[in-house]
Amino acid sequence: MPTNLPPEYFHVEKLYKAAQTPEEKATLLEEMLGTIPKHKGTDKLRADLRRRLSKLKAATEERKKSGKGYSPYHIDKEGAGQVALIGPPNVGKSSLVAALTNAEPDIADYPFTTQAPMPGMMEIDNIQVQLIDTPPVTAEFADPQLMNLLRRVDLVLLLVDIQADPITQVEETLAVLEKHRILPIERQADYPDPSRLYFVPILILVNKTDDDQRDEDYQALCELVGGEICSLIPISAATGRHVEAFKQIIFDQLEVVRIYSKPPGKDPDYTAPFVMKRGSTVEEFASKVHRDFFDQLKSARVWGSGVFDGQMVGRDHVLQDGDLVELRT
Repeated sequence: MPTNLPPEYFHVEKLYKAAQTPEEKATLLEEMLGTIPKHKGTDKLRADLRRRLSKLKAATEERKKSGKGYSPYHIDKEGAGQVALIGPPNVGKSSLVAALTNAEPDIADYPFTTQAPMPGMMEIDNIQVQLIDTPPVTAEFADPQLMNLLRRVDLVLLLVDIQADPITQVEETLAVLEKHRILPIERQADYPDPSRLYFVPILILVNKTDDDQRDEDYQALCELVGGEICSLIPISAATGRHVEAFKQIIFDQLEVVRIYSKPPGKDPDYTAPFVMKRGSTVEEFASKVHRDFFDQLKSARVWGSGVFDGQMVGRDHVLQDGDLVELRT
């Protein structure tokens, strides 16, 4: 039976074959699985990829336990998404991570304080997003392991200092990424043959826009580099200015939705949503709740966007952010 694989699968497969580390290979296998349509023709291929992924994860866990060959840059994804914060020295990465998460990175006025990546969990509404502080990136040195991490994350935030030549900071950091075959996803159309290149979502986060006096500088920066390379976002690690707007942008960039489960005859639990990719269906939600629901699902009712309260829907109904779902077997 034909598999009818999409072009995205073959692109990720090329990257998988060129990957150097088990962690990178595991991430790409997960991406490959996500591109494969679900029908009988792909059952064998999906099973084979899942076996390979299981072996890679087992090998990684074994190295972690033994300490042999384990890298601090291998950070398991947690929460609704994994976001890496990068940039040159002394732009305020550690201060921002400390302000937004439960992590406690070292903070100092001298450069290169951060020697290894440090993850923390950032709350956005009632979900958690993993935000990773990373060592500085400079034209002279960028750790190859950091580059591998950036290829695996869901989103990269390039932090610059509005008070210290931000244009040069943007240009030099992006040049280092390009040297390591990492490019903003907006540039994908510029490369007819994207094999062996990694296109990742990158946003430029402009730190130290502490007050109204810095807004003019921020607007000038937007006119000079905004849109042509990546989108820009103002923020202040010191005062918390623009933090809520920043969080909403991160939520939108991750392209996730929050779905709430309602057991039949009981009140829904609004404290712990299921986080799913935008475009997910009732069938996928049922599988995430429990395998038995997926196998034995007879009907589903939905309260939320695009439906009347308690509307009966099919397995292929696409769920929206904030929907409440009652599954019946």
